[in-house]
Amino acid sequence: MLVKTKGRGADALVRALKDAGVTRVFTLSGNHIMSVFDALLDSGIELVHTRHEAAAVHMADAWARVTGEAGVALVTGGPGHANAVSALYTAQMSESPVLLLSGHAPNNQLGLGAFQEMRQAEMAATVTKAAWTSRSANAVAGDIRRGLRIALDGRAGPVNVNLPSDALHGTIDIDIAGSLEDIVPELPALDAGTARALVERLASTARPLILAGPGSATRRGRARLSALEQACMIPAVVMESPRGMADPSLGAFAEVLAQADCVLLLGKRLDFTVKFGNPPTFLRDCEFLQIDSDAEEIERTRRAVGARLKFAALADAAAAIDALVKERNAARPKNGWLAEVNAAVAYRPAEWDSAAPSRPGRVHPVELARPLQAVLDSHPDSVLLADGGEIGQWAQACLHAPHRVINGVGGSIGGGLPFALGARCAESRAPVIAVMGDGTFGFHVAELDTAVTHKLSFVAVVGNDARWNAEYQIQLREYGAERARGCELRELRYDEIAKAFGAWGEHVAHADAMGPAVRRALASGLPACVNVMIEGLAAPQLARHSARS
Repeated sequence: MLVKTKGRGADALVRALKDAGVTRVFTLSGNHIMSVFDALLDSGIELVHTRHEAAAVHMADAWARVTGEAGVALVTGGPGHANAVSALYTAQMSESPVLLLSGHAPNNQLGLGAFQEMRQAEMAATVTKAAWTSRSANAVAGDIRRGLRIALDGRAGPVNVNLPSDALHGTIDIDIAGSLEDIVPELPALDAGTARALVERLASTARPLILAGPGSATRRGRARLSALEQACMIPAVVMESPRGMADPSLGAFAEVLAQADCVLLLGKRLDFTVKFGNPPTFLRDCEFLQIDSDAEEIERTRRAVGARLKFAALADAAAAIDALVKERNAARPKNGWLAEVNAAVAYRPAEWDSAAPSRPGRVHPVELARPLQAVLDSHPDSVLLADGGEIGQWAQACLHAPHRVINGVGGSIGGGLPFALGARCAESRAPVIAVMGDGTFGFHVAELDTAVTHKLSFVAVVGNDARWNAEYQIQLREYGAERARGCELRELRYDEIAKAFGAWGEHVAHADAMGPAVRRALASGLPACVNVMIEGLAAPQLARHSARS
């Protein structure tokens, strides 16, 4: 029997979150949402109280990517909402299911000059799958269920629900019994006949490739894609970086991509990361097949490559992979093509083994990364976070872990520290290592206070080259050394800043000190910053000189 009790819209909101299995909300308090704080206090849902609204969204994003569940952020209205919106773009481009709940001016005062009145849904609409404003207390619970469903459905992504204060304070009947049926999405499947036809088409070509998008970049996604590769003996590669086929974590992949004669886009947009399907990134007569949950993406591919799009199906990528695996008998080995592609992706220059800085008192980025791999290998659930310009690319090239969270296709830096906090909430025991630049470290340095307050340990390894190096490298390439000015930073002691927040701090200026410093940081049990004075090198451009480019 359905039981009802009287309560506020805020109580209905919390009930909907509990029914959905939400256990944490990343938040920053504010006038419009204090009724939600009040309702959450006795709910069993943990509040992780942050120092900036964008950081709350980044934490929810990392939580979502590590757990596979929707991450929930709660912020106040007006400027609080505006602060949070910028972080939604990173989640959107990383296909991360995030629900942003924003306080809002009351419905009964809209248009009258209400406190912090703002067209919030319109502001968030361009960086979310959907954004709207609750109309009343009776609508709040349904809006939460709808928001969670949309965030998880098809191509995952962020959703924004705005919560007017009169809707939160209004008294209604609350259903005490709940169901997940309104939350679990119904994903379009790929029928067996279509799956078999796709596998047979790929098998009939000499050099087929499967390209997957950011939605397959999670631990579960990569495992599923690996199973597909092994079942069909067709190379399957995840692309999640703004550097596209030049992503250093993909080694010399661009060389084999340019040889493929048939490419299956499996939840992968045909966008700037693959030069829109144009030569010389692809062969001029390369055929494309596509599986996507979004009809607009299929149409966009058709506009880009025309008749070279030979087949397209509307289906969820994860469900499609499972269907394709079942058709493994339709595939045939490709005379070493799979091994050739995997070798290209695994390629790293031999000279990296002896990498060293060109001047004393500095550490080469490879030397920074080398001791970190042993830490990441020490636990089956370890987490690597990479954020920043050039140093982030070095980390992605040199390091791997079961869970990897990067700033994603959007290319926006600054989320590294809050990513680490969200990842620690999601993974309570394994090492959490965040490699970031000195510039990006400064975006959310105050979240060290959040980490100390909530006892969220991790190690932030800051590559300190005292400049915005990605932009500096552009200046060198495009305008020359004499015009390379304006991107300088001071050589700050970020380790001392961390200590001031109550965290652990270590300073490293020589490669042989790197390992011991990281081990002490881990042993401290505190949030930690290892400040490493690095040589500010350009991101690696990986190419096998003997291979055709």
